[in-house]
Amino acid sequence: AFQICDLFDAMRSDSGASLKALRVDGGAAANDLLMQFQADILGVDIHRPAVLDTTALGTACLAALGVGLFSDIQEVAKAWRLDKVFKPDMPADRVSEQLARWRQAVAKA
Repeated sequence: AFQICDLFDAMRSDSGASLKALRVDGGAAANDLLMQFQADILGVDIHRPAVLDTTALGTACLAALGVGLFSDIQEVAKAWRLDKVFKPDMPADRVSEQLARWRQAVAKA
């Protein structure tokens, strides 16, 4: 969760964009506690899809597009379905404390 936070901060810094949400997938995304913690330390909504293996879903959808089962990429995008949104809920001072501990641990490594 903390490494994702570091990457997310780097993306925000490099792009200058104000990122308001993060879409997740994979096995870790099934863990409600982890996803809530991720939302808390990132300070953005976490969007979990109905199909956690979106890599496989995307591959299948692009193959379907290639053989004409979808008419365009916008139709493919509609295959993604939201399951749950995790909203930041941790107090800011606690987030700062958690991130400070993480940075101390990284500095000692």
